[in-house]
Amino acid sequence: MQVHDEEKPYDDINITPMLDLAYVLLVIFIIMTTAAVQGVKVNLPKASASVSLAKPLTKAITVSDTGQIFLDAFPVTIGELEQRLRQQKALTPDFPVIVKGDSNVQYQKVIDILDLLRRLDLTQVGLVTGKQPT
Repeated sequence: MQVHDEEKPYDDINITPMLDLAYVLLVIFIIMTTAAVQGVKVNLPKASASVSLAKPLTKAITVSDTGQIFLDAFPVTIGELEQRLRQQKALTPDFPVIVKGDSNVQYQKVIDILDLLRRLDLTQVGLVTGKQPT
């Protein structure tokens, strides 16, 4: 009696579907880890597209919807903010600063920060906004 190829048991493992799954999970992991943005999440007001002032030495000042002030994701008071900005100005006299304020924050908080930046003679100041929906 002769055994045909069709009747032989299939004893090889096909790893292609496992590799496909591994690659998909790797891509999802890479996308999810690079999508995380450092800082405090705020609801930004909308504006038209503009040039970003973000540079490696840029200091980010954020005002949350509760009025809390953050310097590079660390909570500070207005006095601590002034002290830290003075220290940075002593190290780097002309460093850029960006101000991010939640759209629900009291306008006076943002004005107080802008006034502080003017008193410290920091001229490279940018206001961060979100993009308008199209």
